[in-house]
Amino acid sequence: MRKIIALVLALVMAFALVACGDDATGATKMTMGTGGTQGTYYAYGGSLGNHIKNETGITVNVVSTDGSKANILGIDVGNYQLGTVQSDVMAYAYAGTRSFEKEGALDSFRVIGGLYAEAVQLVTMDPAIKSVADLAGKKVSIGAAGSGVYFNAIDILGAAGLTEDDIQPQYQSFGDSADALKDGKIDAAFIVAGAPTPAIQELCTTTDAYLVPIDGEIADKLMAGSPYYTLHKIPAGTYKGQDAEVTTVTVKATLIVSTSASEEDVYNITKAIFEKSDAIGHAKCAELSLENATEGMTAPFHKGAAKYFAEKGITVESK
Repeated sequence: MRKIIALVLALVMAFALVACGDDATGATKMTMGTGGTQGTYYAYGGSLGNHIKNETGITVNVVSTDGSKANILGIDVGNYQLGTVQSDVMAYAYAGTRSFEKEGALDSFRVIGGLYAEAVQLVTMDPAIKSVADLAGKKVSIGAAGSGVYFNAIDILGAAGLTEDDIQPQYQSFGDSADALKDGKIDAAFIVAGAPTPAIQELCTTTDAYLVPIDGEIADKLMAGSPYYTLHKIPAGTYKGQDAEVTTVTVKATLIVSTSASEEDVYNITKAIFEKSDAIGHAKCAELSLENATEGMTAPFHKGAAKYFAEKGITVESK
């Protein structure tokens, strides 16, 4: 009987460790929410997860999700401990606005740092579409309703003097948008991700798809109303058939973490990312810098991340 009781107690302790995010050896285990398998979040997250494991010993289980909002909500309910999100969606969540009006302000996540520019890419195969204004009356994919892409599209349409009612909106993922363009079911699609984006790469390889600029007065009006947008140039040759650079606007891909994560673990993760970025093994890591990591954040940093940046002479708001 004593042996049975001892075995039961051991099992209870093991399950308790797993529930807290640790394995039986005491090593931390985390789950990272990313995005769809054809977007940059998923591929980048896979590289980042392996790097964190190699440098810190923290095991990161990387999962495909519906993107920014799903990752924030996943952290809020405890399913994820890490997540890649758009900086604007993070702002909505922390303030309880736009796509988070129903849920209200969330205080269950903190910032680790900005990662790379997420270009708002307007892609089409219709030669008549040369500007955002030309989308009037067209079938346009604007992302899942309430998603980060959706609000980016609404913002940009508004800056061009259009509303959701002025187009025939379609609410599709990156992969579905590319397939719909290829099949002639839609005329254009907004895709917000680091360039090159796999879904657009595949589309441009097999069709005459191209990017529409988001610049001039439209970009100026957009940035005046929403300061988390900045100008961004997608270099020539990023996609097949793209002979010149394309000017657009961007938000920032950001890594967030649960408030339940320890200061030590988050410090080690932050240090591994920003001091050994060359070992991560993804092209977007070229954009990693202390400046990109800390500028334009609209939610507080985790204390572990703030400790690392303080060592580099950068003070950030933490909570």
